[in-house]
Amino acid sequence: MRAATRLSEFVVTSEGQLSIWRKDPYPPEIKESSIIQQSESPDSICIEAIHIPSSLEMAVHPVTLNVSSTGYYLDVIARNLDQTDGNKILVSRTIGKASSEMRLYFAAPKSYLLDLSSDLPNVEEVVDFEGSLNPRASYLYGQDIYGDAILASIGYTRKSEGLFHEDITLQSYYRMLIHLTPSGVYKLSREAILTAELPMAFTTRTNWRGSFPREMLFMFCRQHWLSEPVFSTCSNSLKESSESSRFYEKSAALESAETGKECTSGGGTAASDNVRCEVKIFSKSRDPILECSPKEFYKKQNESIENASLKVLSWLNAYFKDPDIPLEKLNNLVGALDIQCYPQNFFKKFSSYRFIHNVQQRKMGEKLLQANSINTLNAIPEHGIYCLSIGGPDSGIYPSNGCLSFISYSVSLVIEGETMKELLESREEFEFEMGTGAVIPQVEVVTAQMSVGQSACFCKELPPQELILAAADDSARTFSLLSSRACCLEYHITLLRVTEPPEDRMEQALFSPPLSKQRVEYALQHIKESCATTLVDFGCGSGSLLDSLLDYPTALEKIVGVDISQKSLSRAAKIIHSKLSKKLDAAVPCTDVKSAVLFDGSITVFDSRLHGFDIGTCLEVIEHMEEDEASQFGNIVLSSFRPRILIVSTPNYEYNAILQKSSSTIQEDDPDEKTQLQSCKFRNHDHKFEWTRDQFNCWATELAARHNYSVEFSGVGGSGDREPGFASQIAVFRSRTPPEEDDLLKDGDSAHHYKVIWEWDGNGLSRSSL
Repeated sequence: MRAATRLSEFVVTSEGQLSIWRKDPYPPEIKESSIIQQSESPDSICIEAIHIPSSLEMAVHPVTLNVSSTGYYLDVIARNLDQTDGNKILVSRTIGKASSEMRLYFAAPKSYLLDLSSDLPNVEEVVDFEGSLNPRASYLYGQDIYGDAILASIGYTRKSEGLFHEDITLQSYYRMLIHLTPSGVYKLSREAILTAELPMAFTTRTNWRGSFPREMLFMFCRQHWLSEPVFSTCSNSLKESSESSRFYEKSAALESAETGKECTSGGGTAASDNVRCEVKIFSKSRDPILECSPKEFYKKQNESIENASLKVLSWLNAYFKDPDIPLEKLNNLVGALDIQCYPQNFFKKFSSYRFIHNVQQRKMGEKLLQANSINTLNAIPEHGIYCLSIGGPDSGIYPSNGCLSFISYSVSLVIEGETMKELLESREEFEFEMGTGAVIPQVEVVTAQMSVGQSACFCKELPPQELILAAADDSARTFSLLSSRACCLEYHITLLRVTEPPEDRMEQALFSPPLSKQRVEYALQHIKESCATTLVDFGCGSGSLLDSLLDYPTALEKIVGVDISQKSLSRAAKIIHSKLSKKLDAAVPCTDVKSAVLFDGSITVFDSRLHGFDIGTCLEVIEHMEEDEASQFGNIVLSSFRPRILIVSTPNYEYNAILQKSSSTIQEDDPDEKTQLQSCKFRNHDHKFEWTRDQFNCWATELAARHNYSVEFSGVGGSGDREPGFASQIAVFRSRTPPEEDDLLKDGDSAHHYKVIWEWDGNGLSRSSL
């Protein structure tokens, strides 16, 4: 401003305002061409924009900017912000994509220079902000904004001779808002705002859908004005490197200088090494925000980076869903995800979102109380599902954990007391991996109960308002409905097809019949030979073994399944009930089963109702536990449950190389990743361990000796006489204790820790607590 006063022949200044403009800004030829263009242009241009009030009690709403051909668009924006002219308006950097011209416009503070004529370098400045802090605009922008703001895409650019402009709708605003959260980024990348959810686990690149975790983490940091995330990888041979993508070498170099570690951008480790990755997030001023130090090692560097990124995103997602989460719960989540948070720096950065979230939740809470009048018939309340109906013939093909399910769906806003529905979102085909949390819980629970070709309809309560408005094409109308009426969401789903989990696909590529069927046939042979009348399946899952056993004549009179997943038990109940009912109606039933029960409970906890069964099975279950839990199960089952015979199967880790080389089906899915599964540590992403033959033999032999059982080893798939042995290794334990002694329960051992989920008697009567 002082320099401008010395150029009075060229520029004009205004005392008390930070404004400078040229006396004669345009040469004559420009003025003449401008007059011609104005005569050819329409009298005015109407541009849709968004008004963001500073008061959270006032709703964000659309506004129309009517810019005349002879007017200045900033003057129009100024009048909408109660300012006299564009001279009083500040313009933000572009928001969103780099190519976008979307910006925030807001009133400039009143600034007064106390000594404008002074030549001293340090001139005191007093800034007077009009209005209160605007939390929504500040959160969107990443810096403090005071007073009301206008979000618009308008201006003069090098790309256009005239005034560039695009309409900004409420839907655009709410999409930008949810795009600032990890879950929102994933939902938008899948174009399924009301259906998709940030997955809980990174599986394989062939099964992952949507933006990858590392990509989302970089995006999150850029949007919130944080430094780029820094990845440090190290192998179990203590060789350390850093990988933060070829675009972020400076971040890696800076991290190297600060920590003294040997860091190389894009560095790798030997193929035989297992790799672990750490992630650090800093503010722009290099204040630490978050650190993630996972304990897990992976075969490939890329896998370790993606999994570490997902842990950070999962923690951030939990916070954004509930910024008022209790400190104790937040600390528990930090420990579970191997996260170290720096609360002072973190909450300072995201304090504005806490304020916005509280107001949004308060408004939505009032509406949800009214929406609770949804009909609760055919409901699964613990999952928030109401009015559930499933129709269509049972094809017998059901999705299972690890498989890809393909569905078509639509989501509508239902107005209480009216037949009208507002369509919000629909997809003709949408795929997700079962068991990874890649969709909202209600969709996964319902899909798990369907067979291919069936359709389902259910209702659920409203999600956060911004998700609904981001999905709605007519956000203004939808907002009006949400504000004035009680509503709920109605989902229509059709299960189109399923593909087997990676483990099943690998096995089917090499074995005929499939390895899973061979395991069932192995168990069936022992059941027949033992003349067992009672059977308990530990970790029954969706009831595949129990269902298969009902297709063969046996001496079984009572079958029981135990699992910790109510979703799986629900599907098991549906399948087994249908099979038993058909057998009951048949003229010559091939089964004498008089009782079937499904229990919800952990197989590492004893329940006296399952003591002393003739035979117990535990097929491909223990590898889904931690190794100490597998040992705990072995001790409890042989010391307390004490079946006469126990059959345990688990993958043979040494056979994985053969399986993965034969998995041509998976390789065809993604040619660029055809070596991915060949370097996978385990057959499936949710396996906690896989034992070699020596490890399994040692575990089973020690267990049998400790509890007075004998044990013999066998398997299915491959040959025990040739390397690398069976694909699935099996141990068969037989009790050496006389039956009369084995049947006696010790005093105090009578305990019922399991919950009966479904029960069936030989007369066709059943009851369910699902």
